[in-house]
Amino acid sequence: MDILKQLNWRYATKSFDSEKIIPENDISTIVNAFNLTATSYGLQPIKLMVISDKLVQEDLVAYSMYQKQIGQASHVLVFCVDTKINDQTIIEYFELVKKVRDTPDDILNPFKKFLIEDFKAKSEKEIFEWASKQAYLAMGNLLTVCAMLNIDACPMEGFVPEQYDELLNLKKLNLKSVLVMPIGYRAKDDFMSSLQKVRKPLEDVIIYK
Repeated sequence: MDILKQLNWRYATKSFDSEKIIPENDISTIVNAFNLTATSYGLQPIKLMVISDKLVQEDLVAYSMYQKQIGQASHVLVFCVDTKINDQTIIEYFELVKKVRDTPDDILNPFKKFLIEDFKAKSEKEIFEWASKQAYLAMGNLLTVCAMLNIDACPMEGFVPEQYDELLNLKKLNLKSVLVMPIGYRAKDDFMSSLQKVRKPLEDVIIYK
């Protein structure tokens, strides 16, 4: 499949066909792609909530600036940040590294110690901002993956995180919502689908040295 062709095909979908549902095998690809997204230090301080309950989707519309895509989409992806990133988070990560790669402690411990000390020096706000950037990486990755699967998507910052967190009980999971992305299949009457993509010329955005 031509990657550039698919990236030209995709756009921020404004209207979904609510009758079309994404097959489970494609959802499986999407969630695995999320898990394979690059994150800082490999710590994966983010989680993905996959919503397909139409009643929940309808409830979320009011907290999404009344953007109708939330209710129409096959699924709604909510990108969340872990609010309990601490020493244990780092220790568990290195235990996983050791289990998967059988890396000796004498190689892992210096970096583990560095990360523990580094995160202790950061404020809660700084850690949240750092983790939120990882959510943006994941969303960017999934936008491309969806395009390759011929699945439409609409990346969103326009929602009320506190209301999402309450409705989805995210606080109990030590999570905060930071981004939302409804996914599905474009409606035939979505006027945006026929518009030419607007991008600056390459010479205005690419610098070669």
